[in-house]
Amino acid sequence: MLDKVQPRPQPQAGVPPNHLAEEFVETLRLAVPMMLTQLGQIAMITTDLALIGRLGEDAVAAAALSHTVYFVSFTFGLGLMSAVSPLAAQAFGAGDVRLIRRSLRVGLWVALLISLPMMASPLYGEHILLALGQAPQSSALAQRYLNGLAWGIAPALGFIALRSMMSAVNRPQAPLWITLAAIPVNAALVYVLIHGLFGLPELGLFGAGLATTLVNLGTFVAALAIAAWRKPFADYRPLAHLWRIDWPLMRQLIAVGAPISISLLMEYGLFSSAALLMGLISTTALAAHQIALQVTAVLFMVPLGIGMAATVRVGHAFGRNEPLAVKRAGLVAAVLGIVLVSALTVAIILGRYQLGRLFFGSGEASAATVELTATLLVVGATFFIADGLQTIVGGALRGINDTRMTLVFAAIGYWGVAFPIAWVLAFNAGLGAVGVWIGFSVGTFVYAGLLILRFQMLARRLAG
Repeated sequence: MLDKVQPRPQPQAGVPPNHLAEEFVETLRLAVPMMLTQLGQIAMITTDLALIGRLGEDAVAAAALSHTVYFVSFTFGLGLMSAVSPLAAQAFGAGDVRLIRRSLRVGLWVALLISLPMMASPLYGEHILLALGQAPQSSALAQRYLNGLAWGIAPALGFIALRSMMSAVNRPQAPLWITLAAIPVNAALVYVLIHGLFGLPELGLFGAGLATTLVNLGTFVAALAIAAWRKPFADYRPLAHLWRIDWPLMRQLIAVGAPISISLLMEYGLFSSAALLMGLISTTALAAHQIALQVTAVLFMVPLGIGMAATVRVGHAFGRNEPLAVKRAGLVAAVLGIVLVSALTVAIILGRYQLGRLFFGSGEASAATVELTATLLVVGATFFIADGLQTIVGGALRGINDTRMTLVFAAIGYWGVAFPIAWVLAFNAGLGAVGVWIGFSVGTFVYAGLLILRFQMLARRLAG
C-alpha cells in the first residue's frame, strides 16, 4: 500500500514545456557525472596497463590479449545492464516507486545469473587464444591475468545496475565519487599484489587481475550500501524483497537489453577487424590506428555520457506520457552532443601532431607513424561526430525501449556499409589505413542517420 500512496518522487524529473534551456541544464547535470565516471573507468584500465608494463613487453602483450577475451564476454552483460536505466527512468517519470525497485532487483539478478556462464570465456582464455593462433607463451601469460579478472564480472555488472538506477532517479554523483575513490585504491592494490609487498606473495599478472576483481567487489558493495542507507535511494527501499525473481520484468529487461548487447558486440567486432586489416597493411598502419583509436575512445566518453543522460531524460518523459517532452529531450541531447564533440574534434585536429609525438616521440624513426596518426585523426573528424550522434540518439531510443531496430541498423551500418567500403578503399583503391577510416566514417554516418530517422518517426507516432 505504501508504494501506491507515496508521493511522486520527481524533484528534478519534470521540465516545463518549451523550456529548452532548462532541458539543456538537466541533460548536462546528468551527463557530466556520467562522462567523468566513464573516464574514471578508463583511468583504472590505463593504470593497470602502466603498472603491468613494468613486468615487460610480454606481460603487456598478454594483458592486451586478455582484455580482448574478457571484453567480448563482458560486453554482452553490459548491454543487458544498460536496460536497467530506461526501465527505472520510465518508472521514475511515472512516479512508480515499486517499479524502480523492481527494475534494480531484476538487474541485480540478471547480473548474477549471466555472470556464471560469462566466466567460462576468460577462464578458458588460453584455449581460445591458442585456437586463434596466438603464441603459447603469450596465451599462458594471458590466462594468468584472466584467472584473476574472471571473478570480478558479477560485482562489475552489479555496480552498473546500481549506477543505472541511481542515474535514473537523477542522482548520478554517487557512482562518480565511488569511481574516483577507486582509482588510487586500484593503483595501490595492483602494485602491491603484482610485486608482493607487505609480506604478500608476488603474484605478477594474476595479482593485477585479482586486484581489479577486489576493486570491482569494493565498488559494488559501496554502491549497494549507499542505495540501501542513503537518501534519496533509501526512500525507494531498493533492496526490499531482493530474493524474489521477477520473471515478467526480467523478460522485459532481456527483450530491451539483448539487442543492445548484440549491437555492442557488432561494434566491438568491427573495431577488432580494423586491427586485423591494419595488420595486413603494415606495422606502421597498425600502430597509428591503435593510437588514433585510443584518442577516439577517450573522446567517446563525452557523447557516451550524453547518451546515458538522453536515456534517462527521454525515459522520464515517456514515463510521464509526455510525447513533446520525449522529442525535446532527444533533440536537446543530440544538439548538445554535436556542439561538444565538434569542439573537441577541432581541438584534436589542431593538436594531432602533438598527440602522435606524445605516444611515439619526435625521432626520425617514428616520423612516418606520427604523420599517419595525424592523418587518421583528420580523417576521423567526421567519424567522431557520427559516432557521437549514433551513441546519443541510440540512448534516446533506449529511453522508449526501442532497441530491436537499433540492432538492425547496426548490422547495416557497420557490416553492410562500413566494413565493405573499408576493405575496398584500403586494398582495391590503394588508400591503405586512410581507406579503412573513411569506410568506418561512412558506415557510422549511415547508422546515425537511420537512428535519427527512427527517433523522429517514433516521436511523431507518440505525439499522434
